[in-house]
Amino acid sequence: MKVLLTLPPGIHDLEIYRVTGLTAPPLGLAYIAAILEREGHRVKILDTPTLKMDLDTWVQNVKSWSPDIIGFSILTPTAPKAYVASRKIKEEMDDVILVAGGQHPTYMWSETLDNGFDIIVRGEGELTTRELIKTIDKHGMDPMELRKVAGIVFRDKHGNIIATRERPLIYNLDELPWPARHLLPMDRYTLFGKKIRVAHIMASRGCPYGCIYCTTSYYWGRRIRYRSPKNVAEEIEFLVDKYKVEHIVFTDDELTANRHFIYGLIEEMKKRGLDIGFACGARINHMDKDFMKFLYNNGCVALYFGVESGTQRILDKIGKMISLDQVRRVFRWRKEIGGFATASFILGFPWETINDMKRTVDFAIDIDPDYAQFTVLTPYPGTPLFDYAMRYGLIEDWNWEHYTTLRPVMRGFKFTREQVAKMLKYAYRRFFIRSAFILRELRAGRLKDILGIIAREAISVLADKLRSIMGRDNASTV
Repeated sequence: MKVLLTLPPGIHDLEIYRVTGLTAPPLGLAYIAAILEREGHRVKILDTPTLKMDLDTWVQNVKSWSPDIIGFSILTPTAPKAYVASRKIKEEMDDVILVAGGQHPTYMWSETLDNGFDIIVRGEGELTTRELIKTIDKHGMDPMELRKVAGIVFRDKHGNIIATRERPLIYNLDELPWPARHLLPMDRYTLFGKKIRVAHIMASRGCPYGCIYCTTSYYWGRRIRYRSPKNVAEEIEFLVDKYKVEHIVFTDDELTANRHFIYGLIEEMKKRGLDIGFACGARINHMDKDFMKFLYNNGCVALYFGVESGTQRILDKIGKMISLDQVRRVFRWRKEIGGFATASFILGFPWETINDMKRTVDFAIDIDPDYAQFTVLTPYPGTPLFDYAMRYGLIEDWNWEHYTTLRPVMRGFKFTREQVAKMLKYAYRRFFIRSAFILRELRAGRLKDILGIIAREAISVLADKLRSIMGRDNASTV
């Protein structure tokens, strides 16, 4: 069959793309494309945000290729544009079959079906999509045959919603082919708006912690499933040879939970002579000084830690399972070792006060990571937070496009959405507009990149501060 896999058109205009300047390959679609190609199907991928493809251009591309099936990957903030595209393409090609996958349709399947989609793929998509396409190829949209496909949702001829049985997770990830990157615009991916030779790799799936705001544990499962170090190293070697990749970004939420895997991966990379830098997510409670030193001494150029709050009571309530003392130790070790580390923080947990949020900002300044990411709490469907916010009527904005973690969509018990928005600006100003931070970034040559992701309101203030500092420096050297 001819299968077109796509992200919704027009999403490059969303805040999450405009603010960060980040374009990353849709690995989920590339994995599905690889497994469908292995089955003999003809596959095309449209990475719409990277190509900056609007609706009309997308429709032209779809019609010119004339697929039998179109598979969408949909996140919560991209759902509205996916719905516009689904209705539009049905007007142009009424016999095309529309399939939706990804985190939003997995949990909001009724809404997705109501917006023009024929079938929902729930959760991990590779094996479900493979079986679904095989079934449609043989039997068309026969409801009795579709009922046999685990992990999907569809409507029968009477309009009843049919959710088939759950599909077991893929525990041997080495069975999956590598992503079909030959179907992606590999020369177009950027960071901070710069084209860099970077490749994104998934080495594991799942998370055992179940933080109330994060979809990972609920979408990918509570057990971490790792690929073998050899399989990952072979993929890295292929990327270096094929695409001249210079940096690797691991997309795993937490790569460092299994030290045996990390040691094995480093060993496999050394065997292949792969001298390449990598960045990855890490957990505070999985880190000690020796392990951190090992990572930085063996290719790790950046660690990303989810800290989230500067109040222990909040950390306990959200299920983070870390302590503020652990956080302080880890970032003290980072300074002693000299590696680069980012810390993320969330503002607007329902039980917080404004003073709690200020304490989080103060804590970020106290531990002094190389970069701090501040976001506002966002209740994504499928998380315990979403159910909690629904139960207590905290959600005030139902425009899914606003669910980017950059603008508040829910209130708390002791604050309004407007107050959280002000606190986000306050956080960026307090953290980034410090003489010590500015001078450090100037010396490291990173300031221009960092400016690209600082809140717009802070930039003019930062520029004034920078001019003042540079004026003093210039005067001292004359």
